[in-house]
Amino acid sequence: MVVGEFKFYGKSVEELKTMSLKEFMELIPARQRRSIKRGFSEEKKKLLENIKKSEKPVKTHLRDIIVVPDMLGKRILVHNGKSFVDVTIDEEMLGRYLGEFVMTRQRVQHSAPGIGATKSSAAVSVR
Repeated sequence: MVVGEFKFYGKSVEELKTMSLKEFMELIPARQRRSIKRGFSEEKKKLLENIKKSEKPVKTHLRDIIVVPDMLGKRILVHNGKSFVDVTIDEEMLGRYLGEFVMTRQRVQHSAPGIGATKSSAAVSVR
């Protein structure tokens, strides 16, 4: 075994890429396993086909699709509610949902308080 070689539940990346979806399903946690067992929707099947055949990044709104070995090394533009965020699929992302890697909320940054925000600001002239 090479030091630093990635293993996903004891399987190497090459072994994962040759696995069928049913075999991969046995390795992932119950929630994701159940989602795959129930079958992908037509939209998800179409997205997987586009990811497999396209060299360019694929845009998607599907944040609830599970990252499978067919996606490894691909770039996907995932919608966060406002814009598309570029995500490169890595080995550590296997078995997780695509939406986990794109944040939908931004940090709020407030500036100085406005006029009328405090009792002391009411006394300040508006000029």
